[in-house]
Amino acid sequence: MADDLGDEWWKGQPAGAASSPDASDGDGQGDTEMTQQETTPIPATSKKTKQVKECFLTERKETKEEAKKTRKRKKKKISDVLAKSEPKPGTPEDLQKLMKDYYSRNRSVIELEELNLPDSCFLKANDLTHSLSSYLKEICPKWVKLRKNHNEKKSVLMLIVCSSAIRALELMRSMTAFKGDSKVMKLFAKHIKIQEQVKLLEKRVVHLGVGTPGRIKELIKQGGLNLNPLKFLVFDWNWRDQKLRRLMDIPEIRKEVFELLEMGVFSLCKSESLKLGLF
Repeated sequence: MADDLGDEWWKGQPAGAASSPDASDGDGQGDTEMTQQETTPIPATSKKTKQVKECFLTERKETKEEAKKTRKRKKKKISDVLAKSEPKPGTPEDLQKLMKDYYSRNRSVIELEELNLPDSCFLKANDLTHSLSSYLKEICPKWVKLRKNHNEKKSVLMLIVCSSAIRALELMRSMTAFKGDSKVMKLFAKHIKIQEQVKLLEKRVVHLGVGTPGRIKELIKQGGLNLNPLKFLVFDWNWRDQKLRRLMDIPEIRKEVFELLEMGVFSLCKSESLKLGLF
C-alpha cells in the first residue's frame, strides 16, 4: 500500500489545504498596512494649514486698500476749513509767502532775495468790510486828478486782476461809484479777440483795465499794453468762486499771476512807481 502512494501523494489534496498557511500570512500583512494608512492622515492636515495661510494674506491686502480709502476721505476740503473758522482777509505776507514757495523750486537763494518786494509797494489790504468802490477810493483818493492827467494810449493807470471773465464783469458793475467818467476796458479772452483789444488800446485812452492774468500777459507780449504808466495793480484776492476757491487757490491762475509779475511788475514795484493792492 505504501508503495502505491508514491512520491506524488500530495497531488490529491485540495489546493486550499496546502496554501492555507501562506494565505494566513498574507492576510496578516494586509491588516497591518490598513492600520498604518488609517492612523497617518498627515498630508490632509498640512493642506488645511496652507489654506488658512492663504486666507490670512488676502485679508491683509483688503485692510491696506481700506486704509488708503480712509486716508483719501480724510483730506480736508476748503468748505470744511471755512465751516470751522471765519475767512481771513489776504495780507501782503500771504503774497510774499506764495511767491517764495513758487519760485524756490527753480531759483537760487540770491535770486529769491531779488524777488522780495519792499513793504512800501503794498497798499492797505481789504479787511472784508469794503465794496470795490469804497476800497478803490481809500487806496487812491486822488483818482480824479490822475485820470485827467493821463493821455497815453496802449496803457492804463489801474489794473484789476481777477480769475474769470464773469467775475470781471461783476467787478466792472460794482465800481460805478468810483470810476466816474473813467474809460474802462475788458481785458479777458471770452468773446473778445486779442487783435480787437490791441486795436482799441491803440485808438483811445483807457484809464482802468479789468481782466484775467492770462489775457493781460498776452497783451503785454504782443506790445498792445505798456506797463510803465501803470500806478495801481489790484488783485481780487478774497473773493471765492462756486468751489470756494480764491484767485491764488487755482493752480493755472496762480501760475499766470506769477508770470505776469515777472513781466516788469517787480522792477516797477522796486522803483516805487507801482503800488499793489489786495481786495
